[in-house]
Amino acid sequence: MNDEDKHRTLRLLQKTAGMTANQRLVVMLYAVHPTDRAGTVVETAAELAKLVGLSPTVFSRTRRQVIDAGWLEESERLAHIRYYRLKPEAMGENVVVEMRRAT
Repeated sequence: MNDEDKHRTLRLLQKTAGMTANQRLVVMLYAVHPTDRAGTVVETAAELAKLVGLSPTVFSRTRRQVIDAGWLEESERLAHIRYYRLKPEAMGENVVVEMRRAT
């Protein structure tokens, strides 16, 4: 982890200060977990729950709260399995491209 990654993680911890411990755990998991090119974490809720020591039910409920709070978004769906990614806005990334007049 380089210095920029450390600062990014610290900023995220500061931004999530008002959340419950489980909500922060889910946000941080999606922030640091390996992703595909689109930023999607391609593991199921059951796999992620096991990774952080939560029951699948608690993990799914907490993830729904984090989605409702605007931190995660659905990225892909394969049959009945949904995959999520951290919203770029959650990390403070500028996702708006300024328009300019055509000449």
